[in-house]
Amino acid sequence: MKPERVAPETRLVHDVDTGWGIVATPVYRASTVLFDDVAALRAGEADPLDRQRLYYGRLGTPTTRALEDALTALDGSAGAVLSPSGLGAIADVLQCFLRPGDHLLMPDSCYGPTRKLCRGRLSDLGIRTTFYDPCCGEGLRDWLEPETRLVFLESPGSATFEVQDVGAIAAEARAAGALTAIDNTWATPLLFNPLEHGVDLAIQSGTKYLNGHADAMFGVTTTGDAALYERLRSYVLGNGVHLAPDDAWLARRGLRTLAVRLAAHERAGYALAEWLGGRREVARVLHPGLPGCPGHEIFRRDFRGASGLFAIVLTGLDEAGLARFLDGLELFGMGYSWGGFESLALPMIPTRDLPGGQLAPGETLLRLHAGLEAVDDLVADLEAAFARGYR
Repeated sequence: MKPERVAPETRLVHDVDTGWGIVATPVYRASTVLFDDVAALRAGEADPLDRQRLYYGRLGTPTTRALEDALTALDGSAGAVLSPSGLGAIADVLQCFLRPGDHLLMPDSCYGPTRKLCRGRLSDLGIRTTFYDPCCGEGLRDWLEPETRLVFLESPGSATFEVQDVGAIAAEARAAGALTAIDNTWATPLLFNPLEHGVDLAIQSGTKYLNGHADAMFGVTTTGDAALYERLRSYVLGNGVHLAPDDAWLARRGLRTLAVRLAAHERAGYALAEWLGGRREVARVLHPGLPGCPGHEIFRRDFRGASGLFAIVLTGLDEAGLARFLDGLELFGMGYSWGGFESLALPMIPTRDLPGGQLAPGETLLRLHAGLEAVDDLVADLEAAFARGYR
């Protein structure tokens, strides 16, 4: 099967033939790889990163390579580089392609740990970060500096869900000689393929939708540029970073059902967002697929669909009321991460350097993930929460 001839949903399901007639690649747990003879040993020593052979467990097993191949086929990239977590993938990209004295542009709506990475480790390395307006589009040119080497994107934005004009930003960065990288965890390549919009490096936290079962962590970076792929892969493996084969197997298993799971998350997310939009306690619904969310028109133009993660802004709810609202939830759990089978509710405080995105006095931001439960049951759980919180 040639991946380019079939739909992405089909690519998710099929592995390369294992050679034994087994449908799913099994877990290969390995450190030592034995060589048949000295010639094979010398060939491995000459190029230990050659994906056509095995050399040492840390550099890849049939299990990790099956996951890499599936992710490469999913977005039509030149290759996929695995990391033990989504944040790890972001750190790998930033530290691989940036050097002391370089300037990084990061959207002000970025993931909180990414912001901490920029202000901590990258700053210690002499890499300067400016947090730019995520909605600037072609206006990115006003944020670029002669030392800008990489422009990062995250669309939709973390917590507040601004949709960026990825194509326009990528074009401006390219004209200035800067690389682009994006956190595409919310959409996955099924709903938005950044490589088709000019982005150089597409990052995902596979912990979320790609795995989808809340039982494994991993990150992945893909690129359409073979040279960038080889550079990043050499950097990551050269630092001793690798994904454990058991996690890789869980991820490959979860990836097969990504299309059907995303469709269910999308239906539930829209149903909950529209129901919440009709409640007087809700000041705003931040769902990219609904009018009123920043960048909604860009979403309609560029995305193939929505996932199940969005936020609402509640008004007139103090801390005690928020505790009553959340503590009595029976189906929505309260915890970090998302993209698994379960529904989640998490209060958040957006961190911003720029005006906009902050909450007004008396407002509370609540991030919701619509899981795979029956929507009527989720609505009933929230209905009871409103009654408790606003009594």
